Amino acid sequence: MGAAMAKNTPVISMHKICKSFPMEMGGEQQVLFDNTFDIYPGEFVSIMGPSGSGKSTCMNIIGALDTATSGTYKLYGTDITTMSPDELAVVRNEHIGFVFQQFNLLPKRSVLDNVMLPLMYRGLPMTERIRRAREMLKLVGLENFETYLPTQLSGGMKQRVAIARALAGNPKLILADEPTGALDSKMGNEILQFFKKLNRDLGITIIMITHEFDIAMYSDRLIHIYDGHITYDGKIPKSESHIPKAYKK
Repeated sequence: MGAAMAKNTPVISMHKICKSFPMEMGGEQQVLFDNTFDIYPGEFVSIMGPSGSGKSTCMNIIGALDTATSGTYKLYGTDITTMSPDELAVVRNEHIGFVFQQFNLLPKRSVLDNVMLPLMYRGLPMTERIRRAREMLKLVGLENFETYLPTQLSGGMKQRVAIARALAGNPKLILADEPTGALDSKMGNEILQFFKKLNRDLGITIIMITHEFDIAMYSDRLIHIYDGHITYDGKIPKSESHIPKAYKK
């Protein structure tokens, strides 16, 4: 699976993706219905929807954290739909950088150790892990905080550490799940501006999951999901009122 791709070749290609979950009383509940879209290199896309819309399930499939019930998902041109859990773990580690709402940092490990973590799973030598982690901390403006513990940092600094960790493996794709949800508006704006800079200056493809239109406006394209259906896919509209809330067959 190669990360270097032509601009006209999708990074992500999802075709008629459906997802169902078994119910306690028997039967299944379908949460995604024939979701189809392509995302191209260098795009900054928001996937937006209210709670329970299916956007988190869609995110989990995009991030190789879960698999679709039916449909086809190609990542960098490779069909990963039927990969085993071990194969998907390799895909996640080598090709996708994750940024989560609650940062997911190890509280008793230093900032440097947290950023090095995904590189350890790749089996890189310690000198290379340290070099790469320090390079990423400098990129996010935290080169003087490598010995700090996450508990000693502000929320915005924690999220920048998480971004440095996501970038450490040199992915061409970052998947950000409600990345400003645990931050105040000022810190949230700083993080979103940093995402725009990564997208603009480094050409990193960014997919951001959010339920807020004000957050989605920082991206260039919006995919709106409602009741498991895509109701809108296009440029950011002028206002949230322009987004169809109902699926039209």
